[in-house]
This record gives sequence, structure tokens and C-alpha cells, in this order.
Amino acid sequence: MAKSFALDVGEFVRKAKAAPEVVVRKVATDLLTSVVLKTPVGNPSLWKGKPPAGYVGGRARASWGVGLNRPADTSVTLVDKQGRRTIARGQAAIGQWKSDDSIWITSRLPYINRLEYEGHSRQAPAGMVRISVVEFQSFINAAARSLPK
Repeated sequence: MAKSFALDVGEFVRKAKAAPEVVVRKVATDLLTSVVLKTPVGNPSLWKGKPPAGYVGGRARASWGVGLNRPADTSVTLVDKQGRRTIARGQAAIGQWKSDDSIWITSRLPYINRLEYEGHSRQAPAGMVRISVVEFQSFINAAARSLPK
């Protein structure tokens, strides 16, 4: 996606007196999970026209990837209706995160912007990323609650 989103959780980490790695990895995983699970899976019964021959839904969901310090080089041909494999791939990348890295959650799918901004899907009329970003504070709060006292 052409738009970017970045937040500094440093102050939260200092206040929580937590290891930054725990907080950042938990919040990044929650954000990834939210975006992936909010990404619609094509449902031809909702379409105005017929699907292409051999159509299988789940390509948009599978297109999300996590990169460290750069966008992920994720395939746009994979299919993952449930999103489990996509989330697991992302968690593996997030697990490699170090404090001087940036985490990128991106999709290279040509129509991902239409899904996000143009109401291309009745299943996600307000997008996936924008809704997940609104929930970001709740991800931070959940990470704080999960820390040892």
C-alpha cells in the first residue's frame, strides 16, 4: 500500500517497564492478525458477475507479508482463506525483530488499495488496515495486560 503507518511505542515501553521486544512483537502480531483476518475472502455469491474459471478465494488474505526494514517480498499468487499460514509467516518474521529494526506489514496485491479505499468488497467496506489502525491502542493495552506484574 502506498500509505504508511508508524508509531513510536518507546514511551509506553518505558512506562510499562517492560522489555521492548515483548511489547513490540505482541503489538505487531496483533496488528498483523487484525489486518489479515479483516481482509475479505472472495465470495462469488455476493458478486454482480460470475467469477473467473477456476477462481479460489483467499488471495488477498495470503498477500500480506511482514518485512524487517523494508516491505516484504510476498507472493501474490498464494491462497490462504483462513489466514493461518499468512499469520504464521508474519509471526516468524516478527520473531526476528531487533530493537533497531522497523516492521513493515504490506501487501503487493494489485487490487489491495481498491479493497482498502474504494469499497471494492462488501465484506470490508471501510477497509482492513484503517480499522486495524483504529484498534492499535487496544493492542498496546492488551500487550501491557499480558506483561508479568
